[in-house]
Amino acid sequence: MSLTPDPAPDLVPAGLARAIAELPLVDHHVHGATHRDLSRRAFEELITESDRPVPEWMTSFDSQAGYAVLRHCAPILGLAPHCSPEEYLARRARLGAAEVNRRLLAASGIAHFLVETGYRGEEVLGPSGMAEASGVPADEVVRLETVAEQVAADGCPAEAFAGRFEEALWERSRTARGLKTVAAYRCGLDLDPARPAAGEVAEAAGRWFAAGGRLADPVLARHLIWAGLDRGLPLQFHIGFGDPDVDLRRADPLLLRGLIELAEPTGVPLLLLHCYPYQRHAGFLAHAYPHVFFDVGLGVTFSGARAAALVAESLEVAPFAKILFSSDAWGPAELHHLGAELWRRATARVLGGFVAEGEWSPGQALRVAAMIGSGNARRVYGLPPLDPRGHGQTTHD
Repeated sequence: MSLTPDPAPDLVPAGLARAIAELPLVDHHVHGATHRDLSRRAFEELITESDRPVPEWMTSFDSQAGYAVLRHCAPILGLAPHCSPEEYLARRARLGAAEVNRRLLAASGIAHFLVETGYRGEEVLGPSGMAEASGVPADEVVRLETVAEQVAADGCPAEAFAGRFEEALWERSRTARGLKTVAAYRCGLDLDPARPAAGEVAEAAGRWFAAGGRLADPVLARHLIWAGLDRGLPLQFHIGFGDPDVDLRRADPLLLRGLIELAEPTGVPLLLLHCYPYQRHAGFLAHAYPHVFFDVGLGVTFSGARAAALVAESLEVAPFAKILFSSDAWGPAELHHLGAELWRRATARVLGGFVAEGEWSPGQALRVAAMIGSGNARRVYGLPPLDPRGHGQTTHD
């Protein structure tokens, strides 16, 4: 799996670090890897969450994510750790996108990808492409807003929108493992949690159709969420950290408490994604409500050498059966690899510290790492067990 040395060997029992490095992971929220070669400018723009051009006086390599690429991805491409950005990008260009993807995805040790296809999906590999590039199963997570926008693009009367969306969602998610909403981006999470009435939905759809553009009406966002709950698949929510399109003040998971309580009787698992800097808030919600789960995926990649602090906070009050692993990688396969590699290293450091302090046994530490790394996701999403090679089996074509 990992090709890098055990983290902090003076603090982490070697056997525990090795076992965590070899865990086959389930990446329960990820996007596709890019299938095209990247210029330096394009690469640098994809290893940051900013959507602004990188200023001429700086480089994205001078960041936790950039340094992590040079430390952990360089050896996978046949370079020394901590090489220069110029050396790294030259080697990347010589290998080509397909070979870079193959090497980095294989080295990640991810055994099953749940691929969310709603964000610029035409620019990256879909589930089948990810399965081919990685050699492991990949299933789909369907974005609610994308389905709704396609219904609108196909044309329908405002009063028919609710029914058309429900039909489209059921068809679109026929073989999907989960659903996702980006309401945090579109209108914020401080929305009325109640299911909107049919008349409200039709009126809001009429306003949207007249104005055009993407779906950003809070009434429609609520309708999509409740339709997703009716569908019954695990429902993912973007939380916290992301590009500047999200108002971070309105992406706090505590704002969802009313919806969480109204949705509890459905039994549908609610998955809070990323969560930085609200990981402790997400941990409280997972502690309090049986159907709430969370991860710290995107924050791990972008906190790099500081990822252990984030992982440690995620383990404070949440039951360990409520925490999952994800990378949320989109674009360069470096982000898919780093999501796994940095999580492994951070988890080994944190859990190894518990063991070194005599608070946990090595067996307890490995059990929790395996739960978070794959076991919880397999239970929540109904994934098949690993085959004898350590790969997830797939039940979908």
